[in-house]
Amino acid sequence: MRILIFGATGMVGQGVLRECLRAPDVQYVQTVGRAPTGQLDPRLYDLVHRDFTDFRSIEGSLRGFDACFFCLGISSVGMSEADYTRITFDFTMAAAETLARLNPRMTFVFVSGASTDSTEQGRTMWARVKGRTENALRRLPFKAVYLMRPGVIQPLHGIRSKTRIYRAIYAMLTPLLTPMRVLLPNLVLSTQDIGLAMLTLAREGAAQPVLETRDIRELSRHGTEAVAA
Repeated sequence: MRILIFGATGMVGQGVLRECLRAPDVQYVQTVGRAPTGQLDPRLYDLVHRDFTDFRSIEGSLRGFDACFFCLGISSVGMSEADYTRITFDFTMAAAETLARLNPRMTFVFVSGASTDSTEQGRTMWARVKGRTENALRRLPFKAVYLMRPGVIQPLHGIRSKTRIYRAIYAMLTPLLTPMRVLLPNLVLSTQDIGLAMLTLAREGAAQPVLETRDIRELSRHGTEAVAA
């Protein structure tokens, strides 16, 4: 498979990139971001691009991919709805509309969040914006669109969040997250779980487009089996 990753320097994106580079059936991985990932692998190419509202100048480098894993995102803490919409909705749709035109047989996987508001009418700002983004993505003519809604995410393998407040929270929760994943499997996932689940979606798809924590965990088990095989 040829995989395209947006947001590969973020916490989730780092985990997804790691699993892609460990997968025997992934031939090529290209990241798109404002900075390179800093990782070295013969199958990896970092495409640095600054303007996430316009991808016309790099369209030639965005063709021929089997799947896109869109992990680009930001915390809504302290942000206005307009600024959060620009990053969460505008950036996502600019990329997705370009990719749907260039790669109509592509599987597009978007990292959303638990409690996303599909009605777009709720009181919680981030949930409304995520819901609007999900709904717009589902209207695009991809082979398939999957919307992942993880809850609590445990970073593994030395991965750290880029958001300061999240790093502080994870530092406090680290001793608890592993047992929580065992005791509350429908609440807590790891960065590895999400990466493996995305690869399963690229390989096999899923019965439903919206994937909650329970669904993501089940897909990750299939991904683990594929790596072992």
